[in-house]
Amino acid sequence: MLRRLYDWVIRLAGHPRAIPILGVVSFLESSFFPIPPDVMLIPMVLANRDKAFRIALVCTVCSVLGGLLGYAIGYYFFETIGEWVVRTYGLQSGLATFRAGFAEYGIWIILIKGLTPIPYKLVTIASGAAHFDLFTFVWASIVTRGVRFFVVAALLWKFGEPIRAFIEKRLTLVTWLFLIALVGGFVVLHYLL
Repeated sequence: MLRRLYDWVIRLAGHPRAIPILGVVSFLESSFFPIPPDVMLIPMVLANRDKAFRIALVCTVCSVLGGLLGYAIGYYFFETIGEWVVRTYGLQSGLATFRAGFAEYGIWIILIKGLTPIPYKLVTIASGAAHFDLFTFVWASIVTRGVRFFVVAALLWKFGEPIRAFIEKRLTLVTWLFLIALVGGFVVLHYLL
């Protein structure tokens, strides 16, 4: 069933209304939908590189708005909807780890996990369940989701089809390298200021 859903999302990338559909997929993925928006973002940018950054913007905005839905699920409905989503995707152990770490590392959890292939829905629901500060959650989500989608769009815009295989095969490596640079930048700023 997951493969059919994946193939359906890929077909939507070629639809005449692909950008609004991408917005819906990005929104839903942040709280419960299993297929990440990258599945549509990559072929859409390759098909129309002039719209790469518009596509990344739609992905970012809708993902953050969907993140607010995930946050609300965790905050208000964790015992019902939240637990169902977590159980459905087998994310129970990840949720327990996130909830325990939020008190001490909340902002870093959002920044780091929002960039990685770990399901963002887990981060949003856990943030709400932990009653993490909403303002901090929103700005951290904007940063982390924006970086993720704009970096992919920029690479595809600049290098086109050859970078697609690299991104799809090494997305985790690219993400970790960027994350190391980001954290390193914060550490340098901390000691310089």
